[in-house]
This record gives sequence, structure tokens and C-alpha cells, in this order.
Amino acid sequence: MAHHGRGPILLSRYLALAWFGLVVYGSLHPFTGWRDTGVSPIAFLEGGWPRYWTVFDLVANVAVYLPLGFFLTLALSSLPWRFTAPILAVLLAGSVSFGLETVQTWLPSRVPSNLDLACNTLGGLLGALWAQHVGPRVFARIAALEHRLIAPIPHAELGLTLLGLWLLVPLSPETLLFGAGDVRQIFGLTGAVPFAAESFVMIEASITAFNVVAVGLIVRMLCARLLFAYLIVPLFLLLCLIISTVSAAVLVSPADSLAWLTPGAKLGLAVGSGILAVAIALPATPRVMIAALALMAGTVLVNMAPPNPYSEAALAVWRQGHFLNFNGLTRLLATLWPFLTLPFLFLTTRRA
Repeated sequence: MAHHGRGPILLSRYLALAWFGLVVYGSLHPFTGWRDTGVSPIAFLEGGWPRYWTVFDLVANVAVYLPLGFFLTLALSSLPWRFTAPILAVLLAGSVSFGLETVQTWLPSRVPSNLDLACNTLGGLLGALWAQHVGPRVFARIAALEHRLIAPIPHAELGLTLLGLWLLVPLSPETLLFGAGDVRQIFGLTGAVPFAAESFVMIEASITAFNVVAVGLIVRMLCARLLFAYLIVPLFLLLCLIISTVSAAVLVSPADSLAWLTPGAKLGLAVGSGILAVAIALPATPRVMIAALALMAGTVLVNMAPPNPYSEAALAVWRQGHFLNFNGLTRLLATLWPFLTLPFLFLTTRRA
């Protein structure tokens, strides 16, 4: 990995791309019911003040595009003339919003509006101004931290971005703990194994253990020193469990905040942590191989697991209010994560 100033720009590019993906998904979810209403796709530009709007919507529309403007400005900061990056970032953020509002014309569940476009573009502008103001300092900090803490492996910035996206996986209360890569919903398949309490505990424990090992070893791969890894890996996994707890409390109910802590999950955390404690100290090549195998095994098992009775109940509560699109997004990320991460693991084995 480049440690001479390219790292922060690369990281910003990955983050800008990831955020762009999240914005597109959030704006067009659930991607169903497309139809031609005969309305011009740019008719919304001439519409008056929308009939239904809330302060929450206005603030959310600004807030969602603020990071996009911020990351784009940092990602483009190597261009000549100091104002090129922020101007381009605002134009790009505005264009993304305009494109998505236009496409929403064909989605009956969405109402394109000029107010959304204005708020999105304002968010992009605020993000760009913020990046312009703090950019050089942010870059200097990231470069210094990268130099001290991050191992000089190929594509380390991609690894950091993937770990950032992993933190959204525990936000899905209906998935098994750390269960990622379930593609059955996309292909309309059902569980291969019928539900039985004893086998379910073992399947759940295995899924949790495999993912603890895989994610823990990816964190270890990015740590510059072994001693440092023994501190950071448990902290990262603890953060994932805190996210699971808080999301269940907020999105389902405070009484369900520890619903993820099933007998299977407890066993999986214990076994996974034990394997991880040993695997962390192994040389780089076996670590990468174990991480890849654990990731694949966890993904195969998730797709065989019977439906989780708790998650069915959680989903019934979840399907309400503003969280529907958010839930679709966290599920998509949980589904795609292993398939994005496996290529990264193979890329890191090719020494730069």
C-alpha cells in the first residue's frame, strides 16, 4: 500500500463509491412495480412546494448527501486548482440526485420532488465546503495513522472500506448473528435444512464462529503489529455486538436488545474467539487462507440454515415506518459482503 499521500485519496475514493452505492439503493428500493405513468420524467422540476413533507425528510435529504459531497471532494483533491474538487463534487452530487429523482418517476412507491433535489444538492455543497475546510488536516491525520497502524499490504484502503461496510451488517435484526451472504431471498429459495431446535443451535453457532474468525483475521491483516492486533480485533468484534444490541433495542424494542444472544450465538462467539486467539499469531499466508475458508463456510451455512423463528417476529415489527428502505439496505449489504470480501482476500495475497 502506498504510504506517501496516495492512501488517503484512495480511501476517499472507495468511501465515495460505497456511499454512492448506498444512496442509489436507498433512493430506488424496493426496485419493484416500475411503470410508465405518462408523466415527463423532468416534470418534478416545475412542481410547486410538495404537498407532503416533514422537517425529518428535509434534514434527512441534506444529511444523506453531505458525506457524498465530503468524500467526492477528498477523492478528487489531486486535481489541479484548489476549487476544482469541491465544484466537481457539488455538480456530481447534484447530478446523482437529479438522475435518481428522474428515475423515481417510474416508481409508484416514490414521489420525485424539486425540494428533494434542492436539499440533496445543498447536502453535497455543505459536504464539499466541509471537506475543503478540513481536507488537508484530515489527509495529514489519515496518512500519519496509516503509517503507524495499518500494515503495508496491497489494497489496504479497500479492506478498511469493507470493514466499515461490515459494521452495517449487525444492523439487520432478522439475520443470524454475523450471518452474511444469504442469497436465498434474491433467488427465491428456501432453507435446505428443516427447523429443529438442536440442529439450529449448531448451525447458528457455526455461522457465528466462522464469521468471527473471518472478520477477526481481516482486521488482523490490516494491523501493522501483532501486539496491536490483540487489542484491536476484540474491540472491533465488541463494537459489532454493541451495534447488534443498540439496533435491536431501537428497531425492534428495548426488551429485545439482547435477542441476538441465543445459545447458538454464545457458543459460536466462544469457539470463534478461541480459534481467533491462536490464528491471529500465524504467518500471513495461512491467516489469509483460514479467513477465506471461514468466510466461504459461513456463507454456505447461512444459505442452508432453516428460517429463524425469532427473526420472523422481528420482521413483523420492523416493516413499519422510515426503516423499510434502511432494512432493505442492511440486508443487501449482509448478502453481498462475503462476495465483495473474497476477491479482496485474494488480491492481498498478490504481493505488491
